[in-house]
Amino acid sequence: MDRPRIVFMGTPALAVPSLEACRGVGEVVAVVTQPDRPRDRGQAVQASAVKLAAEAAGLTVLQPARLKGTDFAKALLGLRPEVVVVTAYGRILPPDVLAAPPRGCLNVHASLLPRWRGAAPIQWAIAEGDTETGVCLMQMEAGLDTGPVLALLREPITRDDTALSLGARLGQKGGELLKEALPRFLSGALQPVPQAPDGVTLARVVKKRDGWLDFATSATALERRLRAFTPWPGAWTVLQGRVLKVHRARVGQGEGPPGTVLGTDGGLEVACGEGSLVLLEVQAEGRRRLEVEDFLRGHPLLPGTRPFQDRPPEDGQPP
Repeated sequence: MDRPRIVFMGTPALAVPSLEACRGVGEVVAVVTQPDRPRDRGQAVQASAVKLAAEAAGLTVLQPARLKGTDFAKALLGLRPEVVVVTAYGRILPPDVLAAPPRGCLNVHASLLPRWRGAAPIQWAIAEGDTETGVCLMQMEAGLDTGPVLALLREPITRDDTALSLGARLGQKGGELLKEALPRFLSGALQPVPQAPDGVTLARVVKKRDGWLDFATSATALERRLRAFTPWPGAWTVLQGRVLKVHRARVGQGEGPPGTVLGTDGGLEVACGEGSLVLLEVQAEGRRRLEVEDFLRGHPLLPGTRPFQDRPPEDGQPP
């Protein structure tokens, strides 16, 4: 029996297990990923994790700069895929692309739909204090993650999860889900289930401003946001006129006017709108990461002072 022809679309490391699952189910005739871009602090141009995995497997790689208003759908038809599988590709598929494969386009989405439709479901699930998330295999349609769900797997969110750690587990879950559900879909054994009209939430694109530590907020909310936005954009504040990134912190029990230094024993404890946030590992602008005890040796801060800027820069970006 011929193996089904599959086109896979994905970009970050989270999508690599999905690519591997597709290779196990059928013949991956092409892999579509984002163009190479400057990444990390050095801004060197780098290939996506999916491109690297595809090239290592000897697969054909396509990197269109955009899909809408181009001949990409025509090129897709020429590949004769039975189905297109998408995991964290990073662009909305236009109608002509959605209509190209005879079995349609399927998306592995990292949430339990209809909660957290959109670009950053992992980050916002952590930031909003969800205790559970998962991955859904859904049929794609013109709406943003609105299509019917074919199968899902659940995954708990732990108290110390970051977007990086949770994303790695959900990437693996996505691969497991495809390995089990994609053959059943192709055989006609899976029935799509429309998403419930209630419980819809949107996971908007994360911006640098989202990492700002507003000490007027509760310490619990800030600690969640720190984990949600690790590794990007990171949690940050402005200390004595310079950006200070916070890599690790815990919730404390202290009280005081928001932004006040409460103590420096066992961490830099800062009063919040509710409770306190104890900073444990920080990074001054242009410097390396330090345990807060080492940082304070060169930047002593006195309890009772308010050395942190109350508001982010006007443009909401770190200077």
